[in-house]
Order: sequence, then C-alpha cells, then structure tokens
Amino acid sequence: MLHDLDATLAAVLRDELTVQNVAVSFAAPDDQFPPSGVRLPAISFFLYDVREDKGLRSAQWELDKQSDGTFQRTPPSVRVTCSYLITAWPSPSAPDPSQDEHRLLGEALKVLLRHRTIPESYLRGELSGQQVPPPARVTAEGHLQSLGELWQAMGGKPKATLNYAVTISVNVSEPVAAGPAVTKTVTRITQGTSPAVTSQE
Repeated sequence: MLHDLDATLAAVLRDELTVQNVAVSFAAPDDQFPPSGVRLPAISFFLYDVREDKGLRSAQWELDKQSDGTFQRTPPSVRVTCSYLITAWPSPSAPDPSQDEHRLLGEALKVLLRHRTIPESYLRGELSGQQVPPPARVTAEGHLQSLGELWQAMGGKPKATLNYAVTISVNVSEPVAAGPAVTKTVTRITQGTSPAVTSQE
C-alpha cells in the first residue's frame, strides 16, 4: 500500500514536471545519495512518518448491494497520513548546482500545490478507487523534531526541503455478509385471542 503511494507520487511528477529527464527516488537523502540506478538530476521523496489521523475516524459502515440481491457491510477504512521530506538533487555538471537545485525544487512545488487531492487517474494499486480522494498538502512543518538532527543523522549537508503530506484510506477488514434486504412488512391477523403477528420479508 505504501509502495502504491510512492508509485502514485512518481506518476504525478513524471507527468507534470516541466523539467525533462528528472528521476524520482524514494531513497533516504543521506550522504550516499543517489543510490545505484538513479541518475541526477533527481527529486527525492523520503517517507519519514506514517500515522493514523484520529480526527478522521468514522464509525459508519458501508452497505453494498450484490448482484444476487444480498448485501455486504464493510467496516470504515482507517485514514493514515504519510509525511514526506522532499529534496532536489541537481546534475553534477550543472553550471550552478545551487540554482539548479532551487529550480528543481520550485518546479516540484508548483506541481504538488496544483493538487489539493490526488487525481484518480494517478492512483496506483490499492489506492485506486478510493471513495475519499487522498488529500495532499505542502505543510508548514512536519513531525520532524529538528532538521539539523536529521541531516546529522544522515551524514549529509543540509539542503532546502519541502514537507509534504498525503492522507490515504486503508482497508483493514474484509466485508461481512449482511443477508438479503428487508423489502416489506407483513402483518397477519388471526382469529381468536392470539395477537397480531408481524413479520419482515
């Protein structure tokens, strides 16, 4: 499911980024970047935090009618926010690497700000067909306590970064058969002292 989110974000960048021949990587932006197989220039999405958004919890089950007339009840999905740290990595042959880095990051920012939700056409794998389109946002600050500590742990030099968050729906339970629907109520009245009998069909 998380790899499907990676593939979704890569599809957005590759389709809409105006700069040509830019790789999209999900490797850590450490002192070993880029990994083998990734040629610069590149945009790196580093997934550093995954947590449930408890404010979006729901107790509402979904009821789906099947072709045989029966119904299935599906428990509500769990909403999970995935936070990325985005960095740009210019080509080593660029005349001014710093300017090229900022240009790449700026172009990526424009693409990401364009979509308040991820369009259905880009959703991959388990994310395809979600009832709630995944909201996405460039955040003022992420869940990182300190960027300085992050770069120290990575062993690399500090870089300009974007904090980006996407909230996806995660199905954690299988649908439950609910049987046929109640379509009418029948009341039978019998003679004698017996009370009326009401049944549902």
